[in-house]
Amino acid sequence: MADYKLYLGNKNYSSWSLRAWLVMKRCGVPFDEEVVPLREADTATAILRHSPTGKLPALKVGDLVVCESIAIAEFLAERFPAAKLWPADRVARATARAVSAEMHAGFPELRKALPLNCRHPAKLRSATDGVKADIARMTELWIECRARFAAGGAFLFGDFTIADAMYAPEALRLAGSGLELPAITQSYIDAVLALPALAEWQAAAATEPWLVPEWEK
Repeated sequence: MADYKLYLGNKNYSSWSLRAWLVMKRCGVPFDEEVVPLREADTATAILRHSPTGKLPALKVGDLVVCESIAIAEFLAERFPAAKLWPADRVARATARAVSAEMHAGFPELRKALPLNCRHPAKLRSATDGVKADIARMTELWIECRARFAAGGAFLFGDFTIADAMYAPEALRLAGSGLELPAITQSYIDAVLALPALAEWQAAAATEPWLVPEWEK
């Protein structure tokens, strides 16, 4: 039994679970995982057995339970400095934290219009002004980070960091949206989609038996 156990929502749908899982994989530490199916009759009760907030993901380490993807990521960054989950440069690190927090708190219209579905490409439900504004801000953010901090690397700050884990579900969403995106944005999406860990997640998602009809439209 591993010292770390990560409780997740469905891999097919749970963007927040994917974020925490990618950070765990980056650390290279063995961990157990358990998927709690979402939108089932007993989902709320099942989650509360593992997460005091009633939300997933949740990371259990001994008697400690850490909830929220960004808190899990920060906890792991402290425990595994060799994984270099934040950029070494002070300015880049502050920026990476800021854009990660922006993802955690923002882009609600995009997330609503493009629900994550790992089995098939997302379909843009409606290109409202709010959705367009979210996409414009996200692509602007990606382009700026790549221009200022990537230094030839494939990710937002060159090497993979927590910021990339935070935006990986958005890369999946936009990849299947059919939208025409700037070349630098598309190259970043391609780099995220090429991550072996993401391929592993998608393969597991494809075998899940659960369906949530409203997220399959």
